Amino acid sequence: MPRGFDRERTNVHKLQYHFVWCPKYRKSVLEGEVRDRLEELIEGKADELDLEILELAIRPDHVHLFITGDPTLAPNKIMQQVKGYSSRHLRDEFDFGLPSLWTRSYFVSSAGDVSSEVIEEYIDAQAGE
Repeated sequence: MPRGFDRERTNVHKLQYHFVWCPKYRKSVLEGEVRDRLEELIEGKADELDLEILELAIRPDHVHLFITGDPTLAPNKIMQQVKGYSSRHLRDEFDFGLPSLWTRSYFVSSAGDVSSEVIEEYIDAQAGE
């Protein structure tokens, strides 16, 4: 098994996702206490979902989250959980004057370091060659 991959009972994987999302109207509300609390909430939800945060950058008007994922949890479900959970708690604790905290949209891209050679080796190994 190549280094850096996670092995489960039925699969071997290395899934990494880079997410970016913004507050409604791209308002600069993620500063000070809000920023600190959002970081706590994201870390807590990542622990609950068994995700490893590789990098988290919270800017006043957007959030970057780079995580390792699990193949049983789709990227859209990760965002649904993180955004929903953080919005509920932050809106209870702070007054943003917004109809909702987050926009409905987000950016996601996958990342990884699997070369075509690794894929070919894996396919060959499965074929018994």
